[in-house]
Parts: sequence; C-alpha cells; structure tokens
Amino acid sequence: MVPTYCKFVIFNKIVRLTSKMLFYSFFKTLVGHEIIVELKNDICVTGRLHSVDQFLNIKLIEVCVSDPEKYPYMNYISESFIRGSVVRYVQLPVNSVDSQLLQDAARKEITIR
Repeated sequence: MVPTYCKFVIFNKIVRLTSKMLFYSFFKTLVGHEIIVELKNDICVTGRLHSVDQFLNIKLIEVCVSDPEKYPYMNYISESFIRGSVVRYVQLPVNSVDSQLLQDAARKEITIR
C-alpha cells in the first residue's frame, strides 16, 4: 500500500504536467509573434517566437537585448535558445492574446482536477 503523502506527490506531478500542457498549447498559438523574455539573471531578451517545446524551452529569432551597453556580447546574436527553467517572465503583446479562450481553457483544466 502506498503511503498517503506519496499519493499526493504523484497527484501533484500529474497536475503540474497538465498545467505545463496548458501553457505549452498557449505558447504554440503565439509562434511568429514578438515577445519579451525576462531571464532569472535579469537579462531581458526581445524576439520573435520561433518554437516552444513541452519543457517550455523557447527559441527566438530576430533577437535583441533590452540593455545593449550592459550586455555587449548579446548584440551579435540573431537566434537564441532559452531553457525553460531560466525564464522568470514572458511578456506578450496584448492584441495577440485571446483572453477569453485562455480563461475557458483554465476553467476546463480546473474541472478536470
């Protein structure tokens, strides 16, 4: 018999997986749009979303950094692969987000739980 706390941990992993899939599906709809990614080391990178995977790793094209004087080595890159675990925030253009569709998907996920 599995102890109660192990059941919770297993359940918690399933919930996290479905939450990731919601964000993954959402970001897949934004491919081709310009986004701003703030990293945990305080670098803000702007670029066009090329792809995203199930681990929420992000590939950007047409990349530029918000503070080129502070990070001069970032001026020479045109593409960037960003690991999902180093992302702090992702800023999206308001006109490219269908908030009603996102709210409906979040409600569906809550009812599944």
